[in-house]
Amino acid sequence: MTAKPVKVDVKAIVLLIILCASWGLQQISIKIAVQSIAPALQGGIRSIGAAILLYLWMVARREKIDHHDGTFWWGMAVGLFFSIEFLLIYWGLEFTSASRSVIFLYTMPFFTAVGAHWFVSGESLRKAQLTGLCCAFLGMVTAFSESIGKPQSLMLVGDTMLLLAAVFWAAATIMVKASPLSRIRASRVLLYQLVVSAVVLPLGAVLLGQTEITNVTPLVLGCIAYQIIWVAFITYLAWFWLIRNYPASKLSAFLFLTPLFGVLEGIILLDEQITYRLLTALAMVCIGIYVVNRTPGSNLSEPTTLPAGRD
Repeated sequence: MTAKPVKVDVKAIVLLIILCASWGLQQISIKIAVQSIAPALQGGIRSIGAAILLYLWMVARREKIDHHDGTFWWGMAVGLFFSIEFLLIYWGLEFTSASRSVIFLYTMPFFTAVGAHWFVSGESLRKAQLTGLCCAFLGMVTAFSESIGKPQSLMLVGDTMLLLAAVFWAAATIMVKASPLSRIRASRVLLYQLVVSAVVLPLGAVLLGQTEITNVTPLVLGCIAYQIIWVAFITYLAWFWLIRNYPASKLSAFLFLTPLFGVLEGIILLDEQITYRLLTALAMVCIGIYVVNRTPGSNLSEPTTLPAGRD
């Protein structure tokens, strides 16, 4: 078996930049499509399409899909967390901007570090990490202070939903790290998440009365196709390929580019207003999470808490 490269080479760096830009852009695509397709229904459509593509890909690769290895109920639980996360993301984007949403969603490593401290062996927090957590927390307070000042716009509701989505994403990541799911292929873990959400999200759409589909334009269809084919299928598999072929600790530092891309893309594509307070919050969250994920005695390119690839 070929050893992993010690450093992240140019090919990997280019691919990582593409992935981060893609995950930031997904918030834009959701924001656009939600005007025509109800949030929970949109998420369900994405999960159904991506689950079919992933299953066909696994069959073509002759990957064994065995649910009798003690992972089934763990997979169902992770899939439920995944479903709740995306319900909150899609629904929350009705109330807040894409630029703000990506900042709150990518506080996920913050919550992962805290949860891993309690539930994952060997991942206790150090003093430097506590400092990073405080910095990230102050960044969230800074961002929330802006939405609290505008209660009429329901921005606070959307911000809170995206922050809760980050919590559920972190919970799913910790469950994978601390359960038998850590022993199986990443494609199977992803399949569990997509299949469960393909059932839960459409059901949630019905229960919440979010089944409306109106004025579907080519742009909206393009946004849905982008979420299904490019993000949930291609970029996730590309991320898992990177994890298998490069040191994971060196890859995860690049994930902090995603909020930066998300904010920039919101400005360019949706003409969203970016305030100094929001930029300050973005910087504090990114710096704080960066510090939390540092390895003792390492440089800043080696964080330890690796979030599973996501939009």
